[in-house]
Amino acid sequence: MPTPDFILSLRARVGHDPLWLCGVTAVVLREGRAGPEVLLVRRSDTGEWTAVGGIVDPGEHPAATAEREVLEETGVVCEVEGLAAVSVGPPTIYPNGDQVQFLTHTLRCRHLTGAARVGDDESVDVGWFPVDGLPEMRPFFVERIRHAVEFDGRTRLPREVDVDPPQG
Repeated sequence: MPTPDFILSLRARVGHDPLWLCGVTAVVLREGRAGPEVLLVRRSDTGEWTAVGGIVDPGEHPAATAEREVLEETGVVCEVEGLAAVSVGPPTIYPNGDQVQFLTHTLRCRHLTGAARVGDDESVDVGWFPVDGLPEMRPFFVERIRHAVEFDGRTRLPREVDVDPPQG
């Protein structure tokens, strides 16, 4: 996964010390033939299926990040409908020694236009899946999808740290 330039700049100053980063998980939903479907990507680095996600750039609104990441990674244009949940990921150490911890905004998004396709080198496959027929994925992603599907206008604020660290 390409590291954003602002993180490379920070790393030049702080080395591998922990960085607190804001991220988004964009749960893009549409109505399918058999019920609601969610847009997922298969990551090129781990081979895992996940919702679309990314790091919020300095000064960027998380909703803009979600819409940008979905378009870049899948070719789909979406609209953020609401903030479904805010969660804290566990401290993570990458193979190069970089330490991070993420504050993740899970955003419920609505498909507007565009056919799903692989849009960049971050994924090897993209597809729509029935909400009740998800491929195998990490439990915290299933939970984020559930929060978005069940979103009723109230933001969930789980206090426990995600069990599995995000990859990339």
